Amino acid sequence: MQFMANFKCNHTAHSVQEYFTTLRTLGFSQEFLREHELVFFPSFLSLQAAKDFAPFGEIGVQNAYPAFNGAFTGEIGAQALESMQVRTILIGHSERRSLLGESQECVAEKFAFFARLGFFIVYCVGEPLSVRQQGEKAVQDYLQAQFAGIDLEATRVSVAYEPIWAIGTGRSASVQEIAQTHAFLRTLTQSPLLYGGSVNAGNAREILLTPNVNGVLVGSASLDAKSFHTITQSVLL
Repeated sequence: MQFMANFKCNHTAHSVQEYFTTLRTLGFSQEFLREHELVFFPSFLSLQAAKDFAPFGEIGVQNAYPAFNGAFTGEIGAQALESMQVRTILIGHSERRSLLGESQECVAEKFAFFARLGFFIVYCVGEPLSVRQQGEKAVQDYLQAQFAGIDLEATRVSVAYEPIWAIGTGRSASVQEIAQTHAFLRTLTQSPLLYGGSVNAGNAREILLTPNVNGVLVGSASLDAKSFHTITQSVLL
């Protein structure tokens, strides 16, 4: 299983240090670390702290610009990431698509660029409530369009299904909805499939036992180290 924590625009370098100190104290068995994968996505300003203090797992970025370097004010390029030995990236998250206006063309350009560099890409897809209310066929059509220009064979990829209406709302998709959608996604790719959308310590085990779910991408419930640790341990119950 893959357990991924997306800190979004939260935490500071100091609180990230405290976070990983707590995780180190809680601990993970060697068997767990052999069989499962941990990935953390801190904010840019906390990247170095995460690299310095994370005793296990992979550190990735929530976004980057599809260029090595250059005149791209406010952006982070591949040169800076590689200098920090960061080679994991989140691409296509719904908050970047909706709040920051990233089109499918923009998302596909980022994907292709970082795939060429051999980055591990966590690629996010998901539908709004208005599409979900139209039925499963509408959801499938919407999700399939989010794979336009995406070569899932180009690099190591995990696909994260995050229904937009479930992100940060406290309302997770039902197990039936997750199972149906992940079964469809499995027809499109053999990459690991993650579920994200109000995953918490109370529902993680049920979600992880759902067919075609290979892990979770956790938002708000990952901000507390004890909460995230509990989610990871639910697979052992």
